Amino acid sequence: MEEQLVLVRREPPIAVLTLNRLEVLNALSTGLKRALEDAVEELDADPEVKAIVLSGSERAFAAGADISEMAELSAIEMMQMDRARSWQRLRAARKPLIAAVRGYALGGGCELALLCDMIIAGESAKFGQPEVKIGIIPGVGGTQYLTRGLGKWRAMELVLTGRRVSAAEMDAMGLLTRVVPDGEVLSQAEALAREVAEMPPLAVRLGKEAVQRAFLGTLDEGLELERRNFYLLFASADRSEGMRAFLEKRPPHWTGT
Repeated sequence: MEEQLVLVRREPPIAVLTLNRLEVLNALSTGLKRALEDAVEELDADPEVKAIVLSGSERAFAAGADISEMAELSAIEMMQMDRARSWQRLRAARKPLIAAVRGYALGGGCELALLCDMIIAGESAKFGQPEVKIGIIPGVGGTQYLTRGLGKWRAMELVLTGRRVSAAEMDAMGLLTRVVPDGEVLSQAEALAREVAEMPPLAVRLGKEAVQRAFLGTLDEGLELERRNFYLLFASADRSEGMRAFLEKRPPHWTGT
């Protein structure tokens, strides 16, 4: 892991990852993306970590891709590098990812936030997919996430104009978990992560999987997966403990089994 590019703070049952290319507003270079993927995979495999917060700096969550890396590449070189497939390792994370967004979340930075399972944004945060302004389109999920979240007509406007969107507007469109004062973004994201981490791990994992399927698949596929995961949880010790604790009016003690 390249510690200088992604700072890792473990505070079980949560962990906080901080993008650390401050001089270029956390532009998503190949090295930074690889370091982030490595860090998320390591934490996803850590049994002590139940939820992961992803943060940037006060000025920028991430201001987009590192254009200096791509400016002279040909279509064939881009296809061979397959940069657009680079977030698959993050999408494969089983534990919840919570984006703590301050400042700019543009281009690939906006797509990175939308990839996360929840987004806590500061009041002055700015989102957008400005790729059209440099002759390209979003390439790591922006057209798909926005269309699924907003419908064709609003998504089309954002993709084809590249305009920036305030946190208040993003929230009104239903694309954020909540908007908070800028100075509280990280603390509230961590508090949400800890709240999730208190829940039974298997139920969290399967609940995340079911919501993702609803978002990315058909209704029938989502219902089938939800039904399967619902029944599967009845084989878990945490399900038995949770129901007993409810009936006995006491706090449950989760074991993750």
